Amino acid sequence: MDDFEETRPLLVNSELTDEDRSEQDSYLDKVKNGKLYMATFAAVLGPLSFGFVLGYSSPAIPELRGIQDPRLQLSTDEASWFGSVVTIGAAFGGLIGGWVVERIGRKLSLMFCAVPFICGFTVIIAAQNHWMLYVGRVLTGLASGVTSLVVPLYISETAHERVRGTMGSCVQLMVVTGIMGAYVTGLFLDWQWLAITSSIPPTLMLVCMCFMPETPRFLLCQGKRREAEEALRFLRGPDAPAEWECARIEEAYKNEEQSFSLADLKDPGVLKPLGIGIMMMLLQQMTGINAIMFYAETIFEQAHFKSSDVATVIVAATQVVFTAIAAVIMDKAGRKVLLILSGVTMCVSEAVFGVYFKLTVKHNNSTLISLLTDAQGSLAEQPPTDLAWLAVGSMGLFIAGFALGWGPTPWLVMSEIFPTRVRGLGSALCVLTNWTCAFIVTKTFQNLTDAITSAGTFWMFSGLCALNVIFTAIFVPETKGRTLEEIQARFKGTRQH
Repeated sequence: MDDFEETRPLLVNSELTDEDRSEQDSYLDKVKNGKLYMATFAAVLGPLSFGFVLGYSSPAIPELRGIQDPRLQLSTDEASWFGSVVTIGAAFGGLIGGWVVERIGRKLSLMFCAVPFICGFTVIIAAQNHWMLYVGRVLTGLASGVTSLVVPLYISETAHERVRGTMGSCVQLMVVTGIMGAYVTGLFLDWQWLAITSSIPPTLMLVCMCFMPETPRFLLCQGKRREAEEALRFLRGPDAPAEWECARIEEAYKNEEQSFSLADLKDPGVLKPLGIGIMMMLLQQMTGINAIMFYAETIFEQAHFKSSDVATVIVAATQVVFTAIAAVIMDKAGRKVLLILSGVTMCVSEAVFGVYFKLTVKHNNSTLISLLTDAQGSLAEQPPTDLAWLAVGSMGLFIAGFALGWGPTPWLVMSEIFPTRVRGLGSALCVLTNWTCAFIVTKTFQNLTDAITSAGTFWMFSGLCALNVIFTAIFVPETKGRTLEEIQARFKGTRQH
């Protein structure tokens, strides 16, 4: 015990000495990850629920537009709002989550957000008019916003540095798995039964989280040392000396200011990670991921795929596969490498996408509306099949590139870089930025294609992806293999020279 109590505080030197590193490696060698994996699985049922929310509108909207009941039948504009109103709820959810997570903790926040998931789908199932459909979508969006903030925090504060990247990447993996699950289930079930199915993951999360611990860092912030040690023993197994890690976290916390004030924005340990987190969320949406997904069905139709429903499942499966690859290699390749590789891949693929639209759509009629009209016109108006396959190839390359880096990594980095006292607020601002940008991009995309043509729009997105690469190379820190305390110390500039 004495050896552990003599451990140097990490905020004195953010770069560990060889002795410190050896002691840390010795500790991690004794760790058993089984129960950590259980806790992570329970938590990522939230992102799985979130994925079902995002994917629900794709199979549900065609049914609701063709339904016989005039009280529920959606027009084109109403269907657009049914799909996009989720992002408004999610933006508010991010703000609420930032407050809730600091008041009641990470575990209870996760259990709390299961309630609007279940209530939202229940309202949709029982809907008697359009407003009930919208309210149900807003409630599930609200839960999605809270989930997208809390789950990355829960995982980053329970996982150790050897597996934190992989565990954190499971958030995005489960989101895209949920999207694919909604697409596949929608092939066989109507919109009401799909809503019932979508309410199963949040119900399971609510039950499973009852048996999982609160995060040790939150417990220490609340002065609950004994409960923090018990949580660490649960997460690390019986052989690892939980007192050592608990003392390390506690010592780092003592070196921090205990409360946040506006004056702290002058602190580089707060300002730098806040700027990086917000910019990563902004740039993630500016990759054009929503634009690509918007075009997906039309592109598959032009490539003569008979079933656009099956095509959307193929797109979702591609996301799942490459997000899984990212999760496996995240702690080996590192965050920066994957972000740069992802950015370059998206930059090239969207440039090719722009060329495709330039070659296949007339200059004076190259907007989204004309493309959708042409896709339904005579066969003589169709672009050559080989060029359609070029579009399918570039779209597949883009989705793979996004899933490999800029899909999962911003959420992971967000959960790693903030000091404890501003983790809730900083994450809330990042989530608010992400969902607000998602709404803006989705709602203004048509206007953009009208103004600068489809080709110009995708070339603009390609240029923004190049900006992603530059931003990553200059500003984004490599967090692979570092404790949360080491990462925060580097931002404070307390590194030993």
